[in-house]
Amino acid sequence: MTTTDATTSPPLRVLVVDDDSLVADALAGFLRQRGYQVDVAFDAASALERVREAERGDGAAYRVVITDLSMPGLPPGMVAATARGSGLGGLELLAALREERVSAIPLAITGYGTVETAVEAVRLGASDVLCKPLVDEELALAVERAVQRQALLSENRSLRRQLEVRKGLESIVGDDPRMVKIFDLVAAVAPTKTTVLMTGESGTGKSLIARAIHRNSPRAEKPYVELSCGSIPETLLESELFGHVKGAFTGAHADKKGRFLAAHGGTLFLDEINSASPSMQLKLLRVLQEKRFEPVGSTETVEVDVRVVLASNQPLEQLVAAGQFRQDLYYRINVVTIELPPLRDRVGDIERLAHHFLVESCREHQRAIAGFTPEALAALKAYRYPGNVRELENAVERAIVLCRRGMIGVEDLPESITQRGDVARPANAPPPPGATPGIPMPMSMASPPATASAVTPGLRLAGSDDEPWTPMTLEEAMREPERRVLLRALHHNGWNRQRTADQLGINRTTLYKKMKALGLEGAERAG
Repeated sequence: MTTTDATTSPPLRVLVVDDDSLVADALAGFLRQRGYQVDVAFDAASALERVREAERGDGAAYRVVITDLSMPGLPPGMVAATARGSGLGGLELLAALREERVSAIPLAITGYGTVETAVEAVRLGASDVLCKPLVDEELALAVERAVQRQALLSENRSLRRQLEVRKGLESIVGDDPRMVKIFDLVAAVAPTKTTVLMTGESGTGKSLIARAIHRNSPRAEKPYVELSCGSIPETLLESELFGHVKGAFTGAHADKKGRFLAAHGGTLFLDEINSASPSMQLKLLRVLQEKRFEPVGSTETVEVDVRVVLASNQPLEQLVAAGQFRQDLYYRINVVTIELPPLRDRVGDIERLAHHFLVESCREHQRAIAGFTPEALAALKAYRYPGNVRELENAVERAIVLCRRGMIGVEDLPESITQRGDVARPANAPPPPGATPGIPMPMSMASPPATASAVTPGLRLAGSDDEPWTPMTLEEAMREPERRVLLRALHHNGWNRQRTADQLGINRTTLYKKMKALGLEGAERAG
């Protein structure tokens, strides 16, 4: 009885792995008589390479991998997850297939079966463990069960992928014509291996676009890894990207796998690529071109298969012209560019985004809130959003937490939003929870109030000619106002550095430098 009909569908591919050529050829001949397309490998290392080639699309993927467990390798319980070279044995092959999440179902055979070996093989993903000498009908049934299991798992993965793709696209909300073009571009570029560069201000949704590209790609079942280059000190960025070996530098107590290796087979999203140093830009150029690198402190070259998506919150053309970004790297990553517009340029999307965040936040916080009052919507639409979509999302979440009625009103929105438009708080509206009439809310919940002490001594106010003037340089005069602006912004965001940097339109590294220069590093603990 054959398993497939060659006139209606191609034969199912099976890989037989055994270091005994007589056994391997006999197994292959038996399975070919049953209608399977069979390939043979005589060691685990070449078998793993064959499976990888099939998974990459260099032919139909294998449905089943039948491997002998008695090939040379490590003993049970000491399986190397990513072993390389000729020392790869049967158990190591099972471990590698499991770690790389290949679609093939493993089937194990052994001539020296023990309970420990069988348990280890099943733990590593083998659907069955058969002992030599093999019985034809037992082998045929085991292969058929493996094929059925592979078909079921493949169908489940396909359904999950469809749900993930739908979720990935629905999380990007917008009817603005520019956003519609971006959706079309994502759909077109996602199935390819092309490097994608995204530009736009912080908070415009670059991370969501990167996830949507991954979820719509053939790599959707492989890892998706993110790294913000601006949030990692330059001295540690190389280790984060490429990993390091034990003893490479002070504090390197063990080997570490970098983000490139963690994203092997999948997608790596590098945000704020504009903040990478010149030396790091050179290393990135090499790995993008050659798909290989050396971990810090190692002479071993590692090859990876990674699709890279990058983002910048500054125009890279200007940085190239100023000599701050490598021209060759810019041309290497500027293959397909997606420019995300700021939220203030797509006012028509604000209401839809607000309702989207309302639904998501109500589900997360288990609240039942119907929507926004007309005054609240007017206030949201009148605001300029220096923090873009992320700021709107945070404002809606804050309103969900504070709202004590069935609708979000102006009184539930941050004062930074309500005080910038001509929408006033209703006269009969109750104050937000915890607020005392006539007294501003705490800095962690709203914009801090301006007080008399906030005026810098020695600075003249516009129109105040009777104010005394203390001679000072312009840099000295601007130092204290800048310090107060940073302090208020940090208080407003609960000392969240990333959120503060996004709202101020600077990267996190610049914020750290300014905090250090203005003596604000210990202000959080002091306050």
